[in-house]
Amino acid sequence: MAFTVAPERFRVDPDLQSGVRGKRVLITGAGKDGGLGQAFALASGLNGAASVGVHFHTSYGDGFDLVHALRAMGVNAFPVQADVTNLGDLWATRSYVIEQMGGRTPNLLICNSGLTEKGYSFGRALREIPDEPLAMRRARVRQHFIDNLQESRLVLDTKIDGFLAATHLWAGEAVYHKEPLQLLYVSSRQAIDPGASVPGYVISNWAVLELPRVLAVNLGQSAKFVSAACILLPFVRTGMTDEYAHNPKVFGRWQPRMLETHEAAKAFLQLLARPQAELDQGMFELLVEGSADKVEVRWKKVHLDLREEALEWSESAVLRF
Repeated sequence: MAFTVAPERFRVDPDLQSGVRGKRVLITGAGKDGGLGQAFALASGLNGAASVGVHFHTSYGDGFDLVHALRAMGVNAFPVQADVTNLGDLWATRSYVIEQMGGRTPNLLICNSGLTEKGYSFGRALREIPDEPLAMRRARVRQHFIDNLQESRLVLDTKIDGFLAATHLWAGEAVYHKEPLQLLYVSSRQAIDPGASVPGYVISNWAVLELPRVLAVNLGQSAKFVSAACILLPFVRTGMTDEYAHNPKVFGRWQPRMLETHEAAKAFLQLLARPQAELDQGMFELLVEGSADKVEVRWKKVHLDLREEALEWSESAVLRF
């Protein structure tokens, strides 16, 4: 159990508070001390949110410490324990969350749950060990294959299944109760500029980018009740990335240094303060530029332009049935 951050760092000027002020906020993956979800919970609670749901799965010790800290600072915070990949577990939180929010549904849902991978050589054979018996090599390669794919599967399940399930649950409640809901999906800039050795992480974050459009298409006329956007974050120093914080070979191609969680949270509030109509269906990338001792942080909108091209060989040999 731990709560090691300095809460005052997460307070911002009034002009950046409008995106969370008075909101009923639910944040998935908010339990880990020093994590992004914790940062979003602190930034919401300390800048005027009406209530803050702190979701966690296995990080219950840190999660309860965060809830206690928020309550001590006058924030209406409550814990939510669930495995987002277990649909029965997630459904069981529905009535509890509504009860904790005074009989109303969340109107700001931040989907942040996610894991990363230790990294492995995707698509490459293992290096040979001199004088290793063939049977031993076969056993080692098999176990390596299984371990790596299990790691990727957990990453994919948590990000894709978890976001999909949370969206289905709370968008459905918003439409039923005719209560506006704003959805923010936390993706990564590696979704559009992949890093090496983390295929599950890259693929899952890429899949997240399609959720706002898929949701809007399926909601049809009811889409007026739900807005959704994605944020593509750079490297932020958390428990998952801290070991790489001083290794520029890992993050140096993207930014001069890792952001701290309170810096990422402030940038997030800056974006969230924009009108919802401006954010809806958007993909917003956070860029970190400058030098290690003086960084500049700015948002850019990402457009993934679909282009279809006729194939001459197929046009000249059209199949007709």
